[in-house]
Amino acid sequence: MRLPLLAAIMTAAGAIALGAATPAFAVGMPQLDASNPLLWWQLVWGAVIFVVLYVLLSRSALPKVAGVLATRAARIESDLDAARDAKREADEAGRTMHEERRRAAAEAQDLVAKTVAEAREFAAATLRELNAKLDAEADAAEARLAAARDAALASLPGVAVSTATALVEKLTGRAPEPARIESAVSAHLPSKAA
Repeated sequence: MRLPLLAAIMTAAGAIALGAATPAFAVGMPQLDASNPLLWWQLVWGAVIFVVLYVLLSRSALPKVAGVLATRAARIESDLDAARDAKREADEAGRTMHEERRRAAAEAQDLVAKTVAEAREFAAATLRELNAKLDAEADAAEARLAAARDAALASLPGVAVSTATALVEKLTGRAPEPARIESAVSAHLPSKAA
């Protein structure tokens, strides 16, 4: 079997060397010429090399690659889980923060309303105190004014009598009768006082 193969190789080599063209070289690709005995051996050796490489790679390199891919997939899944957990925690923290802010705003509003109510109550109490104090001072002032008026009115007949006596004495040059002056003053004074 080797001899015919060798002979075919030599014949093909001689033909190439002499420049003779066979119809296989003239039509299509010479590597796929089915009449060429080298084609079948190339196919067999190619299959053998493919199987050997496949077996070697499937036993040594492919498990390592598969392990790296599995590790990488596990790490990616772990990182995605951690990212989901972090997002969930961040969302929860955001909700908690918004609730706390709303609660703090409500407490601040209540505190402001309470402070305003207390300030109004304090202002009203202070105003009542001041009004009561002013009313008491006004009553005391009115009582003093009434007492002063009463004292002035009580002293008015005496002043009027002495003034009338002094005037009559100045005008006439003589002292008038005190009883006559007192009766004239008392006749006119009540109508003027009223």
